[in-house]
Amino acid sequence: MPVLSLVPSHHNLTYHLIVIVIAAIAAFIPRYFPMRFFTNRKIPLWFNEWMKYVPVSLFTALVVKSIFMSKTYAFVPFGHVSQILAAVIVMIVAYFTRSMAVSVIGGLAAVWLISLVI
Repeated sequence: MPVLSLVPSHHNLTYHLIVIVIAAIAAFIPRYFPMRFFTNRKIPLWFNEWMKYVPVSLFTALVVKSIFMSKTYAFVPFGHVSQILAAVIVMIVAYFTRSMAVSVIGGLAAVWLISLVI
């Protein structure tokens, strides 16, 4: 009778399947329970207004950290000039289009074009 081992191995299919199932459950739970609990409840208007700013705030925090912080978490004001210029272009595009998709694509194109020049 074969012994099932949970030690990772290159050819251990059981281990990989268990990891996939646990990861699927871990990804499902945080999405399911808020939807389950808040579907029939009335959410206050002030909360919905406040939640509109969360994606923009998170996106801004991630972008600013990657542009102005080094790998040792030191503040570097002009360490990534091409990214700073691209961020300014993205802000202008976002202001006029109000579209996250167009802003991201414009930012990627701006980083690519600026990196060719600088």
